Amino acid sequence: MKSIIFVFVVFSTLCALSLARQELEVTEQMYFDLDIDGFHEGRIIVGLFGKDVPKTVENFKQIATVGINNKTYIGTKFHRIIKNFMIQGGDIVFNDGRGGISIYGDKFDDENFNIKHTGSGFLSMANSGPNTNGCQFFITTAKTPWLDGHHTIFGKILSGMKAIRAIENIRISATSRRPSLDATIRTAGFLPTPQPFMITDDDIKE
Repeated sequence: MKSIIFVFVVFSTLCALSLARQELEVTEQMYFDLDIDGFHEGRIIVGLFGKDVPKTVENFKQIATVGINNKTYIGTKFHRIIKNFMIQGGDIVFNDGRGGISIYGDKFDDENFNIKHTGSGFLSMANSGPNTNGCQFFITTAKTPWLDGHHTIFGKILSGMKAIRAIENIRISATSRRPSLDATIRTAGFLPTPQPFMITDDDIKE
């Protein structure tokens, strides 16, 4: 009887894990070349979820390439780094985490919270509360389920996670609580995506 119960528990657990796995549709791809202390660290390729969150994706794309008031993500820092959690950047206003602006105005509403923070490599909107999205975003470096229902995911890293890990491991100053080295976005652009394709939440390449 004990063995039967054990098998049932294992089967139930596997079923639950299977149900938790997300199938995500990538509509477009972008690349970002990242620097640490002025030296090229690597390129990340990001898959964007334009079908799930079209408004949020459009904001990100426009800021990355066209910009607002002649300011894009190029040259911006990852100003906030918390190991085993996330790296945050995208402040095109002050470049230190204080600024926020969007293509829709100063802020725009949360689009939805359908996609969950189930692992590393998700791109999600940073905010200061409900419906306060702007230009800042973060990239997860671990599972962060407590963010579900509070932050809108709009993309996922498809390759280049090694560069994100390098940024995650930058030493944090004990006095300023800021990264001791500048991690910045050097270039950004689009990659050909002839048609949408599906990924799962654990599809990622270092």
